[in-house]
Amino acid sequence: MIPPFARWALGAALIASLAACSPFPSHEPQDTYTLPASSVDSRAPERDLSLRVETPQANRTLSGSRILVMPDPHQFQAYSGVRWSDAIPLLLRDHLIDGLRRGGGLHAVVSESSRVNTGLELVSELRGFHTEYREGRAEAVIILEALLVDTGRQEVLASRRFEIREASAGSDLPAVVNAFGKAADTLTNDLLSWAEPHWTQP
Repeated sequence: MIPPFARWALGAALIASLAACSPFPSHEPQDTYTLPASSVDSRAPERDLSLRVETPQANRTLSGSRILVMPDPHQFQAYSGVRWSDAIPLLLRDHLIDGLRRGGGLHAVVSESSRVNTGLELVSELRGFHTEYREGRAEAVIILEALLVDTGRQEVLASRRFEIREASAGSDLPAVVNAFGKAADTLTNDLLSWAEPHWTQP
């Protein structure tokens, strides 16, 4: 049972950590962040199979480039004066493509802008890409609903909801961004473990 004063102190600390956040920023961000490069390692021999990664669908809030935080379960805010280097769905798509190229053992991994014919397609909906605070500690949250599709037969081979939470080493933006990078790598590894049993299907 947390004493009332302790709860007040925790709340005050959280408000202080979010002091740089604004639900409706009135000026353009000045600092731009990108996800750290994928650190997924190769783990499978190359197969003569290609995968297209579609840009995840997302609602209006998650389609922008603001770095989002959820101070309570029903409210998004944005860190003031900063943004991602691209729209969130594109940022995540490119990170996944990089990681899947490194670790998937596939002949090619491309985006939907490529004209390459592929045997498989990853279709998804982004449901979360934000920071939450638990007991005063920031954590990066990525939630993705994914479908693996056989493009030749237009058949769904598998579907799964992924929810990744990665604690940040601190509440400053560089630490939060690093937590998002680690969360994106965990998501890539989980996607590989989920999808690899279907790599060899005709």
